[in-house]
Amino acid sequence: MEMRLPRSVVEIIDRLESLGYEAYAVGGCVRDTLLGREPEDWDITTSAKPEAVKKAFDRTIDTGIEHGTVTVMKNHVGYEVTTYRIDGEYEDNRHPKQVSFTGNLVDDLERRDFTINAMAYNPKTGLVDAFDGTSDLKRRIIRCVGDPDKRFDEDALRMLRAVRFSGQLQFTIEEKTRQAIVERAEHLQNISAERIRVEMTKLLISKDSGQ
Repeated sequence: MEMRLPRSVVEIIDRLESLGYEAYAVGGCVRDTLLGREPEDWDITTSAKPEAVKKAFDRTIDTGIEHGTVTVMKNHVGYEVTTYRIDGEYEDNRHPKQVSFTGNLVDDLERRDFTINAMAYNPKTGLVDAFDGTSDLKRRIIRCVGDPDKRFDEDALRMLRAVRFSGQLQFTIEEKTRQAIVERAEHLQNISAERIRVEMTKLLISKDSGQ
């Protein structure tokens, strides 16, 4: 499967690979491209540690360096480049207590929310889809990566994201995922009103939400 990536994304990937690291476009940009939609932004995941990413490029911003994220500036556009990571224990239904970096791409994809957001693409190696996100795109369903109870216990905001994606994409929420949302709805009280507002606004203004 071949995808067309923006030139700046290809340049970032090529630069990291030239230094001996792995790098992939990842997440929503891959999902939207496979759906024929224009991604709002492009994220990159890499085996390079944040310090190595900063050394590789002239202009960077420490966006969330404690979690492995560095923004690389190319032609006045920022691209978030995040080190492969494994999230530690969650204590507040929102943020991991700590993260650890890993050299394994699939470990990084496994921590993500939904299968359709857990795909990565590299122009040389192609699509990495360890959790069958492409099948879920074809079936038009929202399904958690792994155990939905665990995914929502980690981050309650993911429940609203499931509803938003369902509305935006006109997808159905898979039954186990839907049931986990029903059982854990009260955990949303641990999420700030601002974050909830952002998710609801994204849903309501979506041209595909039926609103």
